[in-house]
Amino acid sequence: MKTTFLTTENARERRAWHLVDASNYRLGRMASEIASILMGKHRPEYTPYVDSGDYVVVVNAEKVKMTGDKRETKVYAHYTGYPGGYREVKIGQSRGTNPESVIRMAVKRMLPKTVLGRGMLTKLKVFSGPEHTHTAQQPKPRELSV
Repeated sequence: MKTTFLTTENARERRAWHLVDASNYRLGRMASEIASILMGKHRPEYTPYVDSGDYVVVVNAEKVKMTGDKRETKVYAHYTGYPGGYREVKIGQSRGTNPESVIRMAVKRMLPKTVLGRGMLTKLKVFSGPEHTHTAQQPKPRELSV
């Protein structure tokens, strides 16, 4: 038997589109499954140094579930680069104004922190409502195992 390695060209040909309804899942568990799909770990020909993952379209981002009191206590913090530029945003505030960013941030932090990981994140498409703009790609509904 020969071991076959996936190349970038082969990976692009095999990409599929998946549709995930966020209203059925909790945020962290859903984000870890989506990150695994974006990396390509669900495929038997997974290669760590090749972006072999699929596209994922997430709908109903505003209805994602969170356990406990995370809406009031969980804080996303960043530094702007200017003096006194430390900023904090509670997840409840962020979810009210931009629910797509909550899912995108959770998935981003589960991907590799490299150029490859940033490329994988471009295959994630998040929409706050039930409608999406990728009907031409015919994404197949996917049930996550969480």
